[in-house]
Amino acid sequence: MKRYLYIILLFICVKSQSQTKTNNTLFDTTFKVVHVFVALCDNQYQGIVPVPAAIGNGQNPANNLYWGCSFGIYAYFKNSKEWQVVEREKLNDMKLERLILKHTSKKYYLIADAYNGKYIKQCTKDFLYSCSGQIKDTIHINNNKIGISGNAKLIAYIGHNGLMDFELAESFNNVDEQRRDCIILACVSKKYFAPYIKNAKANPLVWTTGLMCPEAYTLHYALTEYVNEKSLEAIIIQAARAYAKYQKCGEKAAKKLLVQGW
Repeated sequence: MKRYLYIILLFICVKSQSQTKTNNTLFDTTFKVVHVFVALCDNQYQGIVPVPAAIGNGQNPANNLYWGCSFGIYAYFKNSKEWQVVEREKLNDMKLERLILKHTSKKYYLIADAYNGKYIKQCTKDFLYSCSGQIKDTIHINNNKIGISGNAKLIAYIGHNGLMDFELAESFNNVDEQRRDCIILACVSKKYFAPYIKNAKANPLVWTTGLMCPEAYTLHYALTEYVNEKSLEAIIIQAARAYAKYQKCGEKAAKKLLVQGW
């Protein structure tokens, strides 16, 4: 009798856990999401060539090179005609700010998280965990439950390539057979991120072969093509054109720097 009761209780427990997991992953799939992980530029905690102190403080998003400056994610996208700011909120000591934008004509949200530059390693891991589907989350926007992290359609990383400075012992193997798109704007990102992205089974739309400045215009131009369901070639061409325009370099050089796929 005790054994019988134990089996029933075990069954109820497993069923309850399964239902909870399913409920946690339910979200509005009519909206697609781009989730951007931004490691704020940080002179003190990152192995970078130092930038002016005012824009290289990884604890101050407002003036940071990759967030609050003219070509930072927040400053650039809030002035975009294609994206409208829904909310900007402070989160915690690690994720200093979150920017939520909605596309003006397509059913897309863009979520950008500004990570304290001190936590670039965790930012990198969260990006890779999301690419592999190991981290999935949801947030509420205008009474809708929206999927972020591994629930997003496209996941991007912006910032210094921390893999030049540290190694990751964790596993980022894909757990659900979903192939998420990703963009990695960091120096030599294809070389350093490739093993992790392969294990995550993600699809690299834009990453780099050399040193670069990971400012927001490259991502913005790529997303213009992406949300309009243009070809993969169109996405990488526009990303390269944007980089050439703002960095005042030749398109040929930009196309060698910004590449796609394997």
